[in-house]
Amino acid sequence: MENLSCTTIIIIINCVVSVIALNNPVVMNRLMLLPYWVERKNEYYRFITSGFVHASYIHLAFNMFSFYFFGYLVEAWLGGFRFVLLYAAALIISDIPTYLKYKNNSNYASLGASGAVSAIIFASILLHPVNLIFVYFIPVPAFLFGILYLAYSYYMDKRSGDYVNHSAHFYGAVVGLVYIGALYPSLIPQMFTTIAEAAMRILG
Repeated sequence: MENLSCTTIIIIINCVVSVIALNNPVVMNRLMLLPYWVERKNEYYRFITSGFVHASYIHLAFNMFSFYFFGYLVEAWLGGFRFVLLYAAALIISDIPTYLKYKNNSNYASLGASGAVSAIIFASILLHPVNLIFVYFIPVPAFLFGILYLAYSYYMDKRSGDYVNHSAHFYGAVVGLVYIGALYPSLIPQMFTTIAEAAMRILG
């Protein structure tokens, strides 16, 4: 695997672990985020492992589809080490609010790479805000895709009908923006300038 990019390796790991867990409830239960047991048994490893299992094949496909389009761009800019550091940091940090909120709820569980994927998406938006992403063959600017992604996450979080930690999308987005902004402060005003110029070209 030495010739594979970090993005490809992360996708492969997500797919393999998720498929195993989806076909083995014992594995799924052992890996997903259970704040109640993290609090009482110090099972902090779940902050990482929960990011590599998914609630369904559709959930897995959605996250990996999004990660595929944005991951390679961000990795090319940051390099492998800083890219993996961002992914891991977002995976953990985006779950902390969920842990704090539900640590006394023995019935709550969540899973998915949502926080880490969201961090990569918004890191990419800061780097390449007007790149076109094809959603169902419809070209959508990256910054608009990011807004729609968060809107979808907010809607699904309010429904709360599955194990997917949709709120992690928001916190992951913050991690991605802060991480890239801290490394390259000039990109923040540059992003808004690029978006405004693109809007003017479309309207003008």
